[in-house]
Amino acid sequence: MEKLLLNVSLLSAALAFASAQFLKPIINFLMGNGWKWRFLTTTGGMPSSHSAAAAALTVSVGMTEGISSTAFAICVFIALVIMNDAMNVRYETGKQAEILNKWSEILTQMHKDGPFSPTAFKTMVGHSAIQVIAGAVLGVVVGALFTYIRGFYG
Repeated sequence: MEKLLLNVSLLSAALAFASAQFLKPIINFLMGNGWKWRFLTTTGGMPSSHSAAAAALTVSVGMTEGISSTAFAICVFIALVIMNDAMNVRYETGKQAEILNKWSEILTQMHKDGPFSPTAFKTMVGHSAIQVIAGAVLGVVVGALFTYIRGFYG
């Protein structure tokens, strides 16, 4: 367990993920949308914490294992899949949820006296390209700095 907790690549990814989550309510507030604590734990939004973690892990593995290692190749491939999923699949899911929620509102009005009980779907599940890029940049910076500092002082 101790070795797991000292794994610099794992810690880099976790730190990048936490940093992105911490930045979400701040960025949301600075963009004029008010302070929302729920952004500390939600998916979607700026920056992408999944992209940040994937990028940090990839950079850290590249720095510790070398860019010609199999581990680095796996990280690059998985990071690209994660970022593609965040921008495309999850983003489209959020757009579909918006449409379903509008239909739910219409059905609620049609069945005000009936047994229909709507369920609101979460619409912020994916990311725009800029959110993914911002997450990736954050991850590269956090991963490189943390790995460098841990290597220097560790």
